[in-house]
Amino acid sequence: MSAAEQTLWEKLVEFVNHKQAESRIPGIAVGLLQNGNVTAQGFGVTNVEHPLPVTERTLFQIGSITKTLTGTLVMHLVEEGKLALDAPIRQYLPDFRVVDANASANATVRHLLTHLGGWEGNLFLDTGPGDDANAKYVAEMVAQTQLSPLGTHWSYNNAGFGLLGHLIEKVTGQSYEKALQSQVLAPLAMEHSFLEPADVMTHRFAAGHVVTADGTKVLRPWHLSRATRAVGGLITDVHDLLRYAQFHLGDLSVASQPVLNAESVKAMRTPQVTIWGEESWGLTWGLRQVQDVQLVSHSGGTLGQITRLMLVPTHNFAIAVFTNAQQGGSLTNEITDKALDLYLGLTQPEPVVQETSPGDLARYVGVYRNAFSEVDLGILGGRLVGQLINKGGFPTRETPPQPSPPPMTIGVIGENRLMVLDGASKKGTIDVVREPDSAIGWMRIGGRLYRRSS
Repeated sequence: MSAAEQTLWEKLVEFVNHKQAESRIPGIAVGLLQNGNVTAQGFGVTNVEHPLPVTERTLFQIGSITKTLTGTLVMHLVEEGKLALDAPIRQYLPDFRVVDANASANATVRHLLTHLGGWEGNLFLDTGPGDDANAKYVAEMVAQTQLSPLGTHWSYNNAGFGLLGHLIEKVTGQSYEKALQSQVLAPLAMEHSFLEPADVMTHRFAAGHVVTADGTKVLRPWHLSRATRAVGGLITDVHDLLRYAQFHLGDLSVASQPVLNAESVKAMRTPQVTIWGEESWGLTWGLRQVQDVQLVSHSGGTLGQITRLMLVPTHNFAIAVFTNAQQGGSLTNEITDKALDLYLGLTQPEPVVQETSPGDLARYVGVYRNAFSEVDLGILGGRLVGQLINKGGFPTRETPPQPSPPPMTIGVIGENRLMVLDGASKKGTIDVVREPDSAIGWMRIGGRLYRRSS
């Protein structure tokens, strides 16, 4: 590391230390990849009840970042001719069904990779530890109703990736775990990456936590169900994840055998659907343009472990941030933004809250629902206020819902875009999604559609 690079790293470490003290998050791991070189460090402890120092080799659950590995495996199978992106799911799984007949018959592999299925996406089940776990999960999707018509509005969909897990098994004749290991993890030498909790227990690993005014508590259960492994089940460290990032930055030489060709890697980070403004979605990757530079990213969240991976292909740069607390989302964003500023001079402009009269705010008032939670928007003291009410459990539907957070104040920052101004979700964006006649039909909060209730 050069003297200049050392100085930058020390500034980032100082920032992480400050933010950790401010947030009281027990453990953090941060890794940077620059031109093929990795710098990484751990901060804090793995578990407040049984503390060990977090190191750069501590294992964390990376949650939904796993979806990009599932997508990588799908694209590998496309290259092999075992799957086609625009083939209906029923071509491979004739019994696939959700409530909507059109979605059942016409949903494609591409719809799943781009979160355009339209059905209720939060389906968290424990269907057992057997090799039939994914098949049982897909059978339960028969009750999934549509939030929006197939292919119309982007809405983050976990269930679609549970379906992909079973689809992979069907066309390979292997379990999802074996297919991912043999076709992605092993070729990329991701030797500290695991799907089985029993493989993790001999290593140093992080436990999830919740931080409250009364203290910090370990969250349980630690493991996710087998049926959600294709959705968010990988456990890894920053070095392995950055090796994976190096591959997706275009360095195919890190693979000991072919995983994807350059065209497929590029296709995965090519916009497939516009979300809002400069934000779009590729084949499993979230995409954003900042100062004419493409940022490629995915976040992940399990019970008390929040992660983020960001790639900047034009600068051959990536950053991975792991945390072991439920409140880690803001921290992963702040550390990522700080690194982009320090190393690349990329700054994302702060949104400007527009002056909006109570009369104009009133058009957003209403109750917005999906099967997992609902949001009630109203006017209080001349300002738009929202109350989130959790209805569904995680990591299984039998888990009691998390306590609902305090009300949040919301401001208008653009045409069809709102922003949370306070609380745990501060700076979180809310998209106003309209019907063909321009009436407000949905709010998209946390990437998920909430249908406006009549």
